[in-house]
Amino acid sequence: QVQLVESGGGLVQPGGSLRLSCAASGSRPSINVMGWYRQAPGKQRERVAIITSDGITNTANSVKGRFTISREKNTVFLQMNSLKTEDTAVYYCRVEGFGWVNWGQGTQVTVSS
Repeated sequence: QVQLVESGGGLVQPGGSLRLSCAASGSRPSINVMGWYRQAPGKQRERVAIITSDGITNTANSVKGRFTISREKNTVFLQMNSLKTEDTAVYYCRVEGFGWVNWGQGTQVTVSS
């Protein structure tokens, strides 16, 4: 099993920044892909950004240039700059290995003045 501990969510004004982190621990084999997804009220969960074990990243067009995903061993970060009200959502960490996937419990990000 892999345990995921997310942190860094909160309330921020438009134009502000937040940094999310997700630390994975446990006895599972190597993690291949780590990523962040988000779900706003009344909307489907969408992928925000992912990063592979080789450091290859993929970022959604809606956040490209504002959000940056990075990874240090089994911890993944999401640096969110120039936040907009439409970025308000619950953000979920997702980790994937060969044949398994784990999700974090989610952390609320609210962008409001």
